[in-house]
Amino acid sequence: MNNKYKKKTEQILGIAGVQINGSNPWDIQVHNDKFYKRVLTEGELGLGESYMDGWWDSEKVDEFIHKLLQAHLNERIQRKFSILIKLFSAQIFNLQSKRKAFDNGERHYDLGNDLFQNMLDKRMNYSCAYWKNAKSLDEAQENKLELICRKLSLKPGMRVLDIGCGWGAFGKYAAQKYKVAVVGITVSKEQVELGRKLCEGLPVEFRLIDYRDMHEKFDAIASIGMIEHVGHKNYRTFFEVANRCLKNDGLFLLHTIGRNDSSYSINPWTDKYIFPNGLIPSVAQIGEAIQNLFVMEDWHNFGVDYDKTLMAWYDNFMANWNQIKSKDSERFFRMWEYYLLSAAASFRTRHNQLWQIVLSKNGVPEGYQSIR
Repeated sequence: MNNKYKKKTEQILGIAGVQINGSNPWDIQVHNDKFYKRVLTEGELGLGESYMDGWWDSEKVDEFIHKLLQAHLNERIQRKFSILIKLFSAQIFNLQSKRKAFDNGERHYDLGNDLFQNMLDKRMNYSCAYWKNAKSLDEAQENKLELICRKLSLKPGMRVLDIGCGWGAFGKYAAQKYKVAVVGITVSKEQVELGRKLCEGLPVEFRLIDYRDMHEKFDAIASIGMIEHVGHKNYRTFFEVANRCLKNDGLFLLHTIGRNDSSYSINPWTDKYIFPNGLIPSVAQIGEAIQNLFVMEDWHNFGVDYDKTLMAWYDNFMANWNQIKSKDSERFFRMWEYYLLSAAASFRTRHNQLWQIVLSKNGVPEGYQSIR
């Protein structure tokens, strides 16, 4: 029986130019014959879990995944019924309700600040950097923060809302350089605790609150890498909240990963191990959700920069693993390694995008000047 699954796997991988136990950096080395049935019946979930279990390796996991995505091999897998049910439930039920939001946040962002401090840049930006004219991750992330501030036309004395503020990287930068006051909201206790320390002495306020509970007015709003946790059933509500909280002449900048097609779930492995109940929006889903709420002033795609960002995070993770591993297992190491490298491959393939979208409530009177 295993020979049947092995032969089928060899045929499918061959379409992508990948060999089992081959000599190319992107080839796969299989250590457990159970791998073949697992990956053919469980697809992305089986591939990721079997890597975590040490059933296979590749010299360049990112290049291996890149080749699979280029060849659209995920479309050739017949997933078992339990996985199909999970994908279907994401379409039917609201898995990102207010009640679930804090649970979803805890399962990822409360893993421990030490992990993120050892992986991210010095400002702890956990979103795509902007690599134009940058030679390091720190420079690229500062470029991103500067780009956002300029796109929002921040001025001293403004009051800015940061929806999904992380550890306050944007708030701290905007407060220091542009002399604005920032209110950052998050559902992660760990982010609030560390963020308050990092922004001590600055007009940066952290609140442990769901975005749906915000009712104040702000001069500008930024949301950087947060709508991926909102869910398709809540997109309209998310933009209604932003509209409610934005002054009539203000600007709202949305920084988000984007899909090329409309979907109702993410990769089953990523959903189970990294971003529970996450969902990446499409152009169509965002367009429908902002109807009669916002004027779309600018749409900037720099998705290729996320490949570079994820590989920089991977380099930091590998270099600093000895400072993290005291409390984490080998399986966690392989899980996080697989996440960073497979995510980089998805942007390298242009399977995923990175968008910065600038919105106004009534249109900028003289027209918005795009900034790159």
